[in-house]
Amino acid sequence: MSRRVVCLRHGQTLWNVEQRFQGHTDIALDETGVAQAARAASLLAALQPTKIVSSDLRRAFDTASALGRLAGLDVSVDKDLRERGGGEWEGLTRAEIRAGWPAEFEAWEAPGGELVTDVADRVAEAILRWSAKLGDNGLLVVASHGAAIRLGIARLMGLPQELWSVLGGLGNCSWSVLEEGRKGWRLLEHNAGTLPEPVSSDDRPEAAIADG
Repeated sequence: MSRRVVCLRHGQTLWNVEQRFQGHTDIALDETGVAQAARAASLLAALQPTKIVSSDLRRAFDTASALGRLAGLDVSVDKDLRERGGGEWEGLTRAEIRAGWPAEFEAWEAPGGELVTDVADRVAEAILRWSAKLGDNGLLVVASHGAAIRLGIARLMGLPQELWSVLGGLGNCSWSVLEEGRKGWRLLEHNAGTLPEPVSSDDRPEAAIADG
């Protein structure tokens, strides 16, 4: 008997295309993102999820809702699954951030933004909270955001912070699969669902497959 969690990143938005830091800003899926969400839903519905929970930001909620419609499940909402808050960087491109805050860019610490440790804690705690509601062999789908998912997974797996960057970023509507074992959580799949490609998210550059 084991419980599994699929961490699903939201579909593409215009700000992803423009390489803008989204953070807590509530940006909708673009046309491509809607199609990505539909494709991911068709694949993940075959896994027969038993519960779906989403960030309260609509790019994640709309991605989750596409799956919910196919799986016949309501989508619960948890604000703790939001993306990392970007402070003064929200709405700015990477080029603008690099030019305006060169030292902070290298550290990927936005003025007024959230600490990575805080994001890791809240996302991991949310995943644990919702996975505890699963029955034996249950499958939870968590619809969230690129940096939030990576940081939450790193915390759940007990990785020391200096090794968090070994986990690459997630493409739009790609997912990672966690399974709970006797000795804790293990990562079964990471950035699944697409061929390797450049990742555009709010994550730090080295966490992405390519800078963007």
